[in-house]
Amino acid sequence: MQSISASVTRALPVGAKVDTCDNSGAKMIQIISVKGHKTVKRRLSEAGVGDMVTASVIKGKPEMRHQIVLAVIVRQKQEYKRPDGKTIKFADNAAIVLKDEKGNPKGTIFKGAIAKEVAERWPAVAKVAKIMV
Repeated sequence: MQSISASVTRALPVGAKVDTCDNSGAKMIQIISVKGHKTVKRRLSEAGVGDMVTASVIKGKPEMRHQIVLAVIVRQKQEYKRPDGKTIKFADNAAIVLKDEKGNPKGTIFKGAIAKEVAERWPAVAKVAKIMV
């Protein structure tokens, strides 16, 4: 996992329900924890664009439901700043389910745009993505 250049505001706390935008079989996931995130005692960890999270599948195919999966956040409603001064904001929160910790996506098709910060941190996700903002 590489660092990203933008200062992403972490907007999705533990317990947030996020839609998936791939064809992995999961439709909605609930965030359990954020990988590599340190915080103050008793404060909930939060995830932003490009963060890897551990999540539970809430809605989806029967064989996928109630499974613990790894996912990457690819869009968030909360705006964040890029180094060139632009602020980026998406219409929804979305994630992609991963096969392993290396960042290989489980799905083969992504619906909607993917943030540029995700592409620079996760090259395997960038290969499958068609639209990057």
